[in-house]
Amino acid sequence: MTISESQLETWAKQGAVTTSASTYATIKAALESSTAGYAGKDYEIYLQGSYGNDTNIYKESDVDIVIQLNSTFFKDISKLPPDQVALYNQSFVTAEYLYATYKADVIKALKDTFGDDVVSGKKAIKIKAKGNRRSADVIPACQYRRYKHFRSHRDQDYTEGIYFKGSDGTSIKNYPKEHSKNLTQHHQATGQMLKPFTRILKNMRTRLVDEGAIDADLAPSYFIEGLLYNAPKSEFKGNYQDTFVAVMEWLRKADRTDFVCVNYQYYLLRGDSLVTWTPEKCQTFITAIIKMWNDGRV
Repeated sequence: MTISESQLETWAKQGAVTTSASTYATIKAALESSTAGYAGKDYEIYLQGSYGNDTNIYKESDVDIVIQLNSTFFKDISKLPPDQVALYNQSFVTAEYLYATYKADVIKALKDTFGDDVVSGKKAIKIKAKGNRRSADVIPACQYRRYKHFRSHRDQDYTEGIYFKGSDGTSIKNYPKEHSKNLTQHHQATGQMLKPFTRILKNMRTRLVDEGAIDADLAPSYFIEGLLYNAPKSEFKGNYQDTFVAVMEWLRKADRTDFVCVNYQYYLLRGDSLVTWTPEKCQTFITAIIKMWNDGRV
């Protein structure tokens, strides 16, 4: 047995767009308050995650938002030669507006608008759903620079990411802009099949969770996107049924050791990082998805 093409077409459709857009606009307006402690500084606000990458499904709720402070940034200069490290250190001064103050200012700006609906979580500031507003996660982040070279302000090159701290003080670095750019490029290279196929697997994951076949935290959307990003564009072909068979068979047989995250800054399957997936969880997910397909369960 297999799953019908019509069912796959249903799962491939994008979830709520209008309510997520209005939620983003409402929260963005609150963050842009002229009385916020960071008002007048260099910052930007943008979507990340499923809504930001157009891979959201109907059952998805949280809208993921980043407010990125650029006037204070963190860096990785470990790849620079000693002479360039010296030049870098001569070119910048220690920031006066520190991350802890910035995060507190973001929380205040949100509480001024949403009151008790704002709750600080492990990684993000959570805003509860209310009325037509969807629930949202806001990450107060600073720009992060992974330097490739530094010779002067005019001659420098780095990969831009974000830096933020969890509630336990753990430092987290990620690259949502690189993720979005690379995912879209591969989506286009696959004849615009990658994102709808991602939504298919996410809907299958949701069904498996509802049935109790897998744990809810086994396969976050970020890692499903990463898994499919590593599948060659040649495997996305024909209709969704053909693509499912080709992609999942390729993933089943592949040596996944050196799979990369979509941002191309980390390996995807490692067990020692907050931004990577364990090989065991990946294997469990692939096995469960293939079994669901073979059983024809919908």
